[in-house]
Amino acid sequence: MAMASYSHSQSIGLTLFTLIYLLLSTVNPVVSQCKNRPVIFNFGDSNSDTGGLVAGLGFSVNLPNGRTFFNRSTGRLSDGRLIIDFLCQSLKTSFLIPYLDSLAGSKFINGANFAIVGSSTLPKYVPFSLNIQVMQFTHFKARNLELVAAGSNNLYLITDEGFKKALYTIDIGQNDIADSFAKNMSYLEVVKTIPSITIEIQNAIKTLYDQGGRNFWVHNTGPLGCLPQKLSLVKNQKLDQHGCISIYNDAAKMFNEELRRLCQKMRTEMRDATIVYVDIYSIKYDLIANSTKYGFSSPLMACCGDGGPPYNYNIKVTCGQAGHQVCDKGTRRINWDGIHYTEAANSIVASKILSMAYSTPRLKFDLFCSG
Repeated sequence: MAMASYSHSQSIGLTLFTLIYLLLSTVNPVVSQCKNRPVIFNFGDSNSDTGGLVAGLGFSVNLPNGRTFFNRSTGRLSDGRLIIDFLCQSLKTSFLIPYLDSLAGSKFINGANFAIVGSSTLPKYVPFSLNIQVMQFTHFKARNLELVAAGSNNLYLITDEGFKKALYTIDIGQNDIADSFAKNMSYLEVVKTIPSITIEIQNAIKTLYDQGGRNFWVHNTGPLGCLPQKLSLVKNQKLDQHGCISIYNDAAKMFNEELRRLCQKMRTEMRDATIVYVDIYSIKYDLIANSTKYGFSSPLMACCGDGGPPYNYNIKVTCGQAGHQVCDKGTRRINWDGIHYTEAANSIVASKILSMAYSTPRLKFDLFCSG
């Protein structure tokens, strides 16, 4: 009996430790000092799409997507909030409205989201690649300023000064690398495509700079080889110590290093601009490698899918489609649908971003609105 009692007490202690750790790891460690209205323009893919695919192309993103926070589908490919949502909340501003959401009217008071599911930097003119998103922004800005110049009394319009002080966030590149591997390119062939990807990101930043943008927040890409989708579909590849596909992660790291160098180079060329590079890869890989420390189970298994163990991914029955199965609410998983992260995981990633520990240079996320 004494042994059982000790084991139970030990279990309670571990549970309390885990709860305390989770609370500390998900609480925003930085109190926003915004003095100006936060205005953010986001460019990217499904990792930061807040409903653009649904609004622009009419695609259906069904429940259980959105079940955790919104209690309905919002077009986000997650059970709840994305990283960009948590970053907006840290500034006490509303979630970004997709640029293509006509039902939003002109209420883009805190910026707009140009990110779309499936986007890449290449090919250049396929909706909605990065350069198309930037073109949409230039149209958005021009129309906004036309209405301001015309004396519109619309309180939701953004002034020229607002565009200059805004933050321009970029989170893209994952699909470029994934698509290259999907075309049966070798690792070396994939690596050779990386400069063409980063050139497109450079062109986007330069165009936004020419449009008056001076504050840039650039995310690198996560550990592609740890996604349940890739692990389920790609066979006979070497796995690392945590069960992730080595060459996929190596390619992601090569891309990230090229992107880091690009940001460093552009800082010297645009001395009046602030360009923050954020190491998302390290944050996400740590989450997977040390999943139990963060209170997660089965780090390489999707919560929503129909593939069974070990990855619960089936390309023919993805999350939200007829026949899918989903883990119980309250189950702490890192991955939601084989590709995208759960709200619980996104919360921790956002918290670590806000800590500044993964940023170069180490600047607060509210850098653009606190002056």
